[in-house]
Amino acid sequence: MKAWQIHNFGDADVLSLDDVQKPELAEDELLVRIRATSINPVDCKIREGKFPKVGKEDLPVILGRDVAGEVEKGNSNFEAGERVFGMPSTDRGTYAEYIAMKPSGVAKIPNEIDFAVAAGVPLVALTAWQGLFDHGELKDGERVLINGAAGGVGHLAIQFAKQAGATVFATGRRQDKQFLQELGADRAIDTDNESLDVIGDKVDLVFDLLGGEIGKAAWQHVKDKGRVISTVEEPDAKAAGKPGVKTAFYLAEPNGEQLAKVASMMKDGSVKLTVEDRVSFSDIPKAQRELENAHTQGKIVVEMA
Repeated sequence: MKAWQIHNFGDADVLSLDDVQKPELAEDELLVRIRATSINPVDCKIREGKFPKVGKEDLPVILGRDVAGEVEKGNSNFEAGERVFGMPSTDRGTYAEYIAMKPSGVAKIPNEIDFAVAAGVPLVALTAWQGLFDHGELKDGERVLINGAAGGVGHLAIQFAKQAGATVFATGRRQDKQFLQELGADRAIDTDNESLDVIGDKVDLVFDLLGGEIGKAAWQHVKDKGRVISTVEEPDAKAAGKPGVKTAFYLAEPNGEQLAKVASMMKDGSVKLTVEDRVSFSDIPKAQRELENAHTQGKIVVEMA
């Protein structure tokens, strides 16, 4: 099969389209023919050698963290021909024509959703869901600040939080303000021109997808016994002078049950994925450059030939 691999760390030029062996299936695994995948910031971090779970000793490695496709070899959980989507474990990549997947990590794609849209969902949906609910313990009636809310994870996090009954404050750049409002944010904060002081009363949860100065400023707006959950760095409650705040830094884990819940929400229209761009499999290096150098809203998805 064809697959985009890296043999060395570096910029997008190190991506190599290679002929590799199709995956061998372990017991009870599915063979999925990939119809679409997507581009995530973590793909670029892995390529640059900045993702701790992938070192030089692991190269060459196929990149990609999202899959949408058809089951080619099924089992008791999923039959051949079924449309599925999911996020594999970090030792497997999705910039390829086939992938072996554990049944527990995939869910069925509703007929109303095409492969490209489905491919943009798994990593960002699981990151948002697990950050808000598994780690952040967000509840109906609470207030949440989502930092960096215009990207893939953030724009779904807004919708999940609103569905859960939370009041949502979402930060973005000036050009993101209308987008964040359309997603349902109760207050979209243009950090080019506004400070977080517009939040007013303190929030129960800070969901930080950004870090940096905005991430530091958010500490002043969380309750003394609130929560700060981050995908970018380990939050330091002691250094922030908030020792009573619960903190967590995490990476999303594959979870087919959670994806099935998201699929149901997408089917009924209560949650929508924004697709910034659709590119072909041959244009993956170009798409990675786009993600790194342009300000995107939502996801860049990749459609196979």
